Order: sequence, then C-alpha cells, then structure tokens
Amino acid sequence: MSEFFIFFFVGALAQLVDGALGMAYGVISSTVLLGFGVPPSVASASVHTAELFTTAASGTAHIANRNIDWRLFWRLVPFGVLGGVLGTYVLTSVDGSTIRPFVAAYLGIIGVMLTLRSFRKMPRAQTPIRLVPPLGAAGGFLDAVGGGGWGPIVTSGLLGAGGQPRYVIGTVNSAEFLVTLAVSLSFLFALVTGHWEEAGDLSDHALSVLGLIAGGVLAAPLAGYAVRRIPERLLLRLVGLLICVLCVQQIVALLT
Repeated sequence: MSEFFIFFFVGALAQLVDGALGMAYGVISSTVLLGFGVPPSVASASVHTAELFTTAASGTAHIANRNIDWRLFWRLVPFGVLGGVLGTYVLTSVDGSTIRPFVAAYLGIIGVMLTLRSFRKMPRAQTPIRLVPPLGAAGGFLDAVGGGGWGPIVTSGLLGAGGQPRYVIGTVNSAEFLVTLAVSLSFLFALVTGHWEEAGDLSDHALSVLGLIAGGVLAAPLAGYAVRRIPERLLLRLVGLLICVLCVQQIVALLT
C-alpha cells in the first residue's frame, strides 16, 4: 500500500497545481512514473486513465465556479481529440523522445513571455480564437506522446496570445476530459488490435493509477475555487514560472 499512498500525494499535489494553473498534472505524474522505471507508453496510458476521473472532477469544479468560456470549449475539443488520437498512434509506434527538445524550447520561450507579461499592465483582450485549432491539435498530440502536454501547450499558448487567465485555465481544464477520453480509447484500441507491445506492463502499476485517481479527485474542487480567487496578475506569473521550471526539467531529462 505504500505505493498507493505515494501516488495519492503525487496525484493530489499535481491536481492542485493543474486545476489552479491550467497545467502540470500529466507532466508531474508522468515524471514520477518514469522515475519508477515505467515505460513511456505505459506511463502515458496510466496517467490518462487517472485523468478520466480527475479531469471530470476538475471540469465540474470549474463549471460550478463559472470559469468556462463555452465558445472556446467547443472550438477547442475537436482539434484536441484529433491531435490526441494521432499522438497515441505515434507513441505506440515509435519513440516519442525525438520531439522532446522541441517541446522544451517551446516551453522556455512561452514561460519567459508569460512571466514578463505579468509585470506589465494586464490587457482585457478576448481569447484569441484563431489560435485554437493549431494549439488544440498540438496540445492533444503532445499530451498523448509525452503524457502531459495539453496544459503546457494550450494554456500557455492562449495566455501568451492575450487570453484571460481565469477563463483560459477553466476552459482548457474542462476540455481536457474529452481529449483524455479520446486518448484512453485510442490506447484501448491499440491494445485490442495488438498494435501496442508494451501494454502488458499496465497491470503492474494498478496501485499507482488508483493513487493518482484518489488524490486528484479529492484535490480538484479546491483547485477550481482557487483559480476563481487568485488575482489575475499573480495567476499569470505563477503559470509563467511553472512553465520555466518544466522547461528546465525537460532539458535536464534530455541531458541525462
């Protein structure tokens, strides 16, 4: 049971960060699983299984706190689902590590931009709808491949283009449930058709997944409330700093 409680606290911490800042549940959870020696495709599948529950709880909390831009939500979901399905196919076919340097570079640029922007006057711009298709597709793809690219790509991209933090974070978190569902069904399809050779390792990590689910579901309501209350400037600054930390983590992983 020690494995369950370790991942319970990992899941709770990851969901608090993800629900309040719009990213990092998948990144934190995947990083810990990989540190335990779990293969990348199994880590991604495990995290997405847990996210079926945590994103449902998180989305419900954001809806209850009225953090959703529904126009953005319905524009974002189809492209995220498409990218997620494609990313699952790639991950179960080739080594996804080849695209990690590009993700690290992207995170570094966006993280610096958001941190600097938080020190300037906050514009009251509407969410940039024209950027939704490419960001949604890229976020879904990298989320499936890396086990946690949805928030860092989509949230940071929309915030960097001028979206209002509260509604961007709430909408992206809520849309993630449908993207996660599509990715999980894609992993299941790859398993049933024999396309996924490493799937046999999934049963070995059932306690880890249960811990991630339990911790994430319990923490989700608090995170949804926090994003409503945290000042916009501080929220943007926290997101920018978090992205910079994730960038450094990616670079260290590439060099080791």
